[in-house]
Amino acid sequence: MKSLLLAAALVMMPLAACAQTPAAAPADHGHVHADFESGRFHVRVEGEGRDIILIPGLTSHPDIWEPLVARLEGDWRVHMIHIQGFAGAPAMDNIDGPVSAPVAEDIARYIREQGLEDAVVVGHSMGGTIAMMLASRHPDLVDRLVVIDMIPFMGNIFGGAAATPASVTPIADQIGAGMAASTPEQWRASATASITGMVQTESLRAGPIEHSVTSDPDVAGRAMRELIVTDLRPELAAITAPTEVIYVTFNNPGMTAEITDGIYAASFANLEGVVLTRIDDSAHFIMQDQPDALAAAINDFLD
Repeated sequence: MKSLLLAAALVMMPLAACAQTPAAAPADHGHVHADFESGRFHVRVEGEGRDIILIPGLTSHPDIWEPLVARLEGDWRVHMIHIQGFAGAPAMDNIDGPVSAPVAEDIARYIREQGLEDAVVVGHSMGGTIAMMLASRHPDLVDRLVVIDMIPFMGNIFGGAAATPASVTPIADQIGAGMAASTPEQWRASATASITGMVQTESLRAGPIEHSVTSDPDVAGRAMRELIVTDLRPELAAITAPTEVIYVTFNNPGMTAEITDGIYAASFANLEGVVLTRIDDSAHFIMQDQPDALAAAINDFLD
């Protein structure tokens, strides 16, 4: 069961101190941003039509969604979240404390204040955790939910099937602290090795590597710790939105597609009617490795 979460841990572990270099403010990114004040994230908005919110994973940039956005069928107004502290964005309100839960609450506020109706929410990796938090804690705000390559309790990866948030807290603390303590040289080497395992297509690795390198190590460390100790399985039953979970086969030795299918089925057993879709020949960044297959699965689900 390690592959998905170990991959997440690896990419987030030793982050560079590059966050000490001032990052451009959201308004300087060269994109149209929503008129919404938050110290947790800013939002790039494109297109017109039905609203779809895309939440990237830990240390990721909204650019990872471009292959999917180009393949969405129909008319969409796309809201791409850029979490503060990741991929060159200043930490702002993510300077201390948890990250995923406050971001989820601010996305709920964003939906309300922007007057979005029947919003579709798609989250990858840590973004999938945030999407599940949003859909379970504010079920009235999410019309459809798509979770990409994420299970509701990462602690199982580090502590086995009997893991609890308490039992995995020591390792979560250790990982978070290790991320913050890395030198820039250590992080760049680690990020390169990690992305190699998370993006199968060699020519597409440079972007995610740079996103990791330009992320704030302290923000990422606390976010990773939060992911490991957060168990959303008891909250899944509160989700009312039709939900699709798209995933790849865990790539650790001895793991098979069938075993992976069983892990996902067990992990989402509390979510009635969930659609589980496995995409083969892909690593963790499915939108990079298999953009056509991912878009087809999402378009079919949303149709």
